[in-house]
Amino acid sequence: MIIREFLTRTQNGSANHRAEAAAVLARTYLYGNLTADEAWETKTALLTILDDPSPVVRRALAETCAASARTPRPLVVALSCDVPEVARLVLARSPVLTDADLVDAAALGDETTRAVIAARHHLTHAVSGALAEIGEPHILVVLARNPTAKITAGRMLRMLERHGDDAALREALLTRADLPPEVRHAIGLAVADALSDFVTHRGWLGAERCDRLSREAGERVALEACGGAGAAAVARLVAHLRTTHQLTAGLILRAVLSGRIDFALAALADLSGQDHAGVARAMRDPRSFADLHARAGLHDALLPAMQAAVSAWQAVSRRPAANRGAGLSRQIIECAISACDDLPGPDMHPVRALLNRYEAEAARDEAREVARAIAAEALARENARRDAQAADAAWRAALDSQRRTEFAPSAGEAEIIPVAEIVATAAAAEPQNPVGAILEALPDQILAWYRTDEPEMDPETQAATDAVLDGLGESLLDHFRASQDSAAPAAEAAEPDSVVKIAA
Repeated sequence: MIIREFLTRTQNGSANHRAEAAAVLARTYLYGNLTADEAWETKTALLTILDDPSPVVRRALAETCAASARTPRPLVVALSCDVPEVARLVLARSPVLTDADLVDAAALGDETTRAVIAARHHLTHAVSGALAEIGEPHILVVLARNPTAKITAGRMLRMLERHGDDAALREALLTRADLPPEVRHAIGLAVADALSDFVTHRGWLGAERCDRLSREAGERVALEACGGAGAAAVARLVAHLRTTHQLTAGLILRAVLSGRIDFALAALADLSGQDHAGVARAMRDPRSFADLHARAGLHDALLPAMQAAVSAWQAVSRRPAANRGAGLSRQIIECAISACDDLPGPDMHPVRALLNRYEAEAARDEAREVARAIAAEALARENARRDAQAADAAWRAALDSQRRTEFAPSAGEAEIIPVAEIVATAAAAEPQNPVGAILEALPDQILAWYRTDEPEMDPETQAATDAVLDGLGESLLDHFRASQDSAAPAAEAAEPDSVVKIAA
């Protein structure tokens, strides 16, 4: 019934109309509460849409069904084999597709389809391995930058083996949080090879010298890759170096001279077949260490230098801040050189030359560290000086702005200025009475506040006062008049002082 009704309504419709109907039918199947018979009919109707000649209809169906786990598997597989613009929608998100489906799609698809598969969420080891074998550099970059993709160390090494000269791939691999030490070492070797080829093509250095520099750079990278890695990761790196014929006696000696005893212990355990505990005990006893050295297959000429280096490391490790990472320690190198200086024999010349190169390298590393510290200190002082100058300039600008704001004349003050000039002109014209000019310039409110004139008395009050005074005796009146006469000069003397105070 559903199939018949769907075909009837969409048979003569346009492509957009059919696409809309296909999306509605797909949503009904995925999210509708259908019975078993209705679900079967709806599923059959969806499969018939695959024969629609317009890719617009199939694309609408893929967009609706791509992210759902309830989509019928035959429908998803068919859409994944459709034209690329339809297949990529399903290959990018569909949880129904298996690893075999994705590997097959990657093998048969174009580069854009492979890039879509490489960016899938939670990509498995099988699919990542297939892409590592057939993918182009930009596809491998997408795969390496996918943090949820599961990639084994072997597949990462295969990616570097195929396209290790691609800088974008190396950078993408270095951003991964699960990067194994052996892959980090391989990336360092790829960078060293690229620089060596550049220098050789330029004619700046000979091929043999570039090869030795690349080998020494690979040794430093191998020791730096051990930083922060556990014992299992270091053992895996040692096994990788031994398999690729890069685990040499010079690398083990460099590890001891650099204080990387964990790497040296793992290397000696791998070469001798002993466990780590036995190797650690042998390194504390000179006679046992000689047996371990011979069992590991190292040259006898290296034994004095190794023994002296191990003894010096044991002494240096007791001091604080003795670990220098992957850098060589000049104290340990000097002990090894002293142990080899008095030994005769032509076999010791290569050992002395190797130790001398290590000593020069350690001296250069120390010089670089000192130069960096001096440059950092100078830069900090210069930044502090510039910050102080900027703060001082900002403070001065703020102070000038505040002064201009506070002391700027207002509109009322601008109107008073001519009056002050008039008062000053009047004072200059009448220098004989400056106090009077000042008093005339003062407002009436101020003069009224300082005015000391006696208020006029009421006539009735004055008459009553005169009657009382007339009734007093002559002697008492004489005494009162005398007191009034003495108070008058004092008042006259005090009046100029008050005038002066007012003027002031």
